[in-house]
Amino acid sequence: MIKEEIDNKKVAFIPTASLREGYTGYVGSARKLFNKLGAAVTEIDISTEAYLTIQSVFEDADVIYFTGGNSFFLMDQLRKTGTDELLKQELAKGKLMIGESAGAIICAPTIQYIEQMDKKPEDYSQEDDAGLDLIDFYVLPHYLTAPFKKVTEKIMTEFSDLNLCPINNRQGIVIDGEGSKVIYKD
Repeated sequence: MIKEEIDNKKVAFIPTASLREGYTGYVGSARKLFNKLGAAVTEIDISTEAYLTIQSVFEDADVIYFTGGNSFFLMDQLRKTGTDELLKQELAKGKLMIGESAGAIICAPTIQYIEQMDKKPEDYSQEDDAGLDLIDFYVLPHYLTAPFKKVTEKIMTEFSDLNLCPINNRQGIVIDGEGSKVIYKD
């Protein structure tokens, strides 16, 4: 994304997936980047905020951004709070969603394939591992990147029947009305 695309945009910044992670440096990096690009950032934790507050922030935002972290914790919170349906409504209106790592994984039909990388929290309340079903493939972030090299190789082997889209930490996936493409940052 270039500066002109984010400058003066309102970004709903959702760090929820990172809340139970030991390392969260990527969250601060994302905050700094959005600020550097001139975005007006509103940070909101969907696991603690009232639904009406989340709704207001989402409706006001131009961009809805989900950080990385634990995909199961994030999906659980999205479904428990009804934010999953709210997000789909906002996307149907043409809002832009950006998902980093867990924020991208949740877009798949199911997140079960990622359990070797993201352990289910003990208080996971869902009866299934359904994702948002926004895309027809399965994002595998951090592919062959330390410290995830072995686990991403294992996921690629064990879930070879899925339409996996492995990307490393210098790649992203852009999805628009015409399909999807992997982009690479030099």
